[in-house]
Amino acid sequence: MPHHGLRFGVFLAPFHRVGDNPTLALARDLDLIGWLDSLGYDEAWIGEHHSAGWETIAAPEIMIGAAAERTKHIRLGSGVTSLPYHHPFLVAQRFVQLDHMTRGRAMLGAGPGALVSDAYMMGIKPGDQRRRMDESLTAIMALLRGDEPVTMKTDWFELNQARLHLSPWSDPHFPIAVASSTTPTGALAAGKHGVGLIALGAGLPGGPQALGQQWRMAEAEAAKHGKTIDRTNWRLVVNLHVAEDDATAMRQVRFGERLETNAYFSETLGRPPSRAENPLADGLAAGSTLVGSPETVAQGIERLLTFTDGGCGAVLFRSHEWADREETWRSYELFARWVMPRFQKSLTAPQASRDWASENRGTIFAPSIAAMKQAFVDAGQDAPEFSRMQLHTGDAPVPER
Repeated sequence: MPHHGLRFGVFLAPFHRVGDNPTLALARDLDLIGWLDSLGYDEAWIGEHHSAGWETIAAPEIMIGAAAERTKHIRLGSGVTSLPYHHPFLVAQRFVQLDHMTRGRAMLGAGPGALVSDAYMMGIKPGDQRRRMDESLTAIMALLRGDEPVTMKTDWFELNQARLHLSPWSDPHFPIAVASSTTPTGALAAGKHGVGLIALGAGLPGGPQALGQQWRMAEAEAAKHGKTIDRTNWRLVVNLHVAEDDATAMRQVRFGERLETNAYFSETLGRPPSRAENPLADGLAAGSTLVGSPETVAQGIERLLTFTDGGCGAVLFRSHEWADREETWRSYELFARWVMPRFQKSLTAPQASRDWASENRGTIFAPSIAAMKQAFVDAGQDAPEFSRMQLHTGDAPVPER
């Protein structure tokens, strides 16, 4: 990591309203990742969904491969791979390949599958999804360790002396994180397997207040299984939009947020239990939605971090299209310029240098001013412009000859 402090990134489900050109929407997602890379964002997590019309990426690995070719620094993860939908051997193989192709920029996000309609079409019962996720992750971690062939049989997959034909490029393997929403399953799985945690619940009603307890549950589960987990691998997902001032930011997002809530979460999904009726207002009050000026948003992140009882490693912003493209891209730029540095310790040295120069300008700059005055005198001029030049030197004294 080239900087110190908090990392920032996006959680790109994505959310594209029905009626928008889906081909252009996918291209726009890749363009956004390129923009974030140029702005210095650390991570982009790309979702997997197969129904309901809005979250239109079916294979995050394909997007990661395409994004890797057009970016230089940003790390690219699946946000998330729905493990019950895939044979674990193939998941491990695909991400080992991405690990090599990206030279260590690939990450695996794991989850049980968010849309019930996806699981229904594949004949997977909702009550089996979390168990299957845990079984799959057990197999994947064993394959990545590579200390011995893996033989394992469940009611939905089988491994017979299985081994990966490439070792991971990263040591010991690429980053892995489990998504956690409203139930404790994700936190417990992260602890059990000693991997990272993506707290999607941070952006839901009551989510921030539950963060500290969620992490403590993960730590306790890790200890029970002889594992350790690190807060730097804990990521919080919230909503964000930044503009020059609070009123402008709210004006830019109000229509798009309402459309998303009504057309997708209410009319299409029947408003899941975790979804509020007015998520914008509720999220602003709870601190899970950050909309406003850079200063307002910075204060919101500081407040969010207090709920973690000790800090986290990264804050991810749920990629949405509440505002238009130009306003959305401008939002990410404003955040990168005026908020991100405050949490990454990159302002300390410039501020200290500026303060030192300001405090010592009377003694440091005086010899230079005297030298400039002498240059006019040596040239045989009366220096008619010298008084005007002094206006640029603050209150630095000019010694007499």
